[in-house]
Amino acid sequence: MKNRRKLEEMGPFYELNKLKRKAVIMLFEDSLTDEEIAKKLRRVPSTLYEWKKDPKFKAAQEQYKRLVVKEDFESKALRELVNLLNAKSEMVRLQTAITILKMSGMMSDNSTPELDKAKVRKANAEADIAEYKAKALSEAGASGVELVNKYLDKLDATANEEVGGNNES
Repeated sequence: MKNRRKLEEMGPFYELNKLKRKAVIMLFEDSLTDEEIAKKLRRVPSTLYEWKKDPKFKAAQEQYKRLVVKEDFESKALRELVNLLNAKSEMVRLQTAITILKMSGMMSDNSTPELDKAKVRKANAEADIAEYKAKALSEAGASGVELVNKYLDKLDATANEEVGGNNES
């Protein structure tokens, strides 16, 4: 049971049997046709075709790709990005900085400073609303609930509009 749990923690590539892992590696290397890979694995091409349709096999392929790229290229790519921070072109420096921030998880593809600030304002407003609601309910009793809820719905709609209709909390 413990060994099985360890395998699952390592990810889909390691959950595959040895033969399927070998297929994933050969497919990644992209030097053989599917027919040649199937022959090397002593399987018929339709077996490889079926494996490639399996979501677990696809997930294993994605994980293996990330592992290889991380192991072989990540540090070299990061060093190159750091060097580009000193480029003459302001646009190159900006794009490099954005890429590094995205790699670190500090920025996403749909993130902008303005949007991030709006999200912070929304989160603060939601916290204030929750605090106000709790206070109003304890002071006004059940009769004030409807009024408070209407007011809070209006505030929530305004906050959502400010963030561009994005309902992320």
